[in-house]
Amino acid sequence: MALTLKPRICIFGAGAIGGWVGAKLHHTGNDVTLVARGAHKQAISDGGLVCIANGEETIHEVPVTDEPMELPEQDIVFVTAKAHSIPPVADSLRHLIGEQGVLVTAVNGLPWWYFYGIDSPYANKPILSVDPDRALWNHVGPDRTIGCVVYPSVDMVKPGVLKHTSDNRLPLGEPTGESTERIQQVSQILEDSGFRAPIRRNIRNEIWLKLWGNVAFNPVSVLTGALLDEMATNAGTRDVAATLMQEVRNVGEKLGVRFGMSIERRIQGAAQVGAHKTSMLQDFETGKQLESGAIIDAVIEVADLVQVPTPAIHMINALLKQRVKIRDSSIH
Repeated sequence: MALTLKPRICIFGAGAIGGWVGAKLHHTGNDVTLVARGAHKQAISDGGLVCIANGEETIHEVPVTDEPMELPEQDIVFVTAKAHSIPPVADSLRHLIGEQGVLVTAVNGLPWWYFYGIDSPYANKPILSVDPDRALWNHVGPDRTIGCVVYPSVDMVKPGVLKHTSDNRLPLGEPTGESTERIQQVSQILEDSGFRAPIRRNIRNEIWLKLWGNVAFNPVSVLTGALLDEMATNAGTRDVAATLMQEVRNVGEKLGVRFGMSIERRIQGAAQVGAHKTSMLQDFETGKQLESGAIIDAVIEVADLVQVPTPAIHMINALLKQRVKIRDSSIH
């Protein structure tokens, strides 16, 4: 598939990460529309999207809507919404990509298309923790997707205001491992807007590398309230993270994943990000549903599939669910 000379680009779920990506793409002259909702959408409509980086503030007048079905077909749709919110909007995504568009899944956790396009005993097996009714698999189609792993850290200071704290890497990969014309064009568009968007022959290795940290630190941040650098340097939480990461590694390696670094080095990388509040902790504090399905439940589902024990992940998941239950009961 070849994209048009100036492709239409939609950022679906333009919160912190999506808004940041959309603003940078728009700034370099791309035809971008954000799909956002609530107070964030209203703030962008009223005063533009404010982005803060390196102490400098810029305002981006990016078109925004909360009615994706009213948009014309898009050439590229970046999905940056939380994983659990994506299956209910499968029809909207199908409308947006039309007959020629491509869906770039820039979402934490294991993607719903994970077992598509690979030579595996589990080929084409759905991950029900992520796509419970196969709505995305059936209505969007795994052949229409490109994988993307999100490394930038961006905080939403308040609706319509984003602050970038670290990183600009958005590695890409076709589920089949091919270097297609469409992925080359998506990569070039991102590179031209200031991102590092290398094409990975095996994007699944990159997915697990990011997931490694998410499983280790996101739930622990909710249970402790600690920031990333605190969890990675405190002896107790560091040991908890290392135990969780060993189990994640055991599962990934059973699937043939190569991690490419030690657990110690991965934890050091988390420490270097600094005083960052994980997205899961941000969601917990604002009363939102946590992205634990794609990050934790999916790992447990796959672990059961490949028959690898994950007692520590089960334990941390039980504690997390209880913490959320208590939060929700106090809210209601």
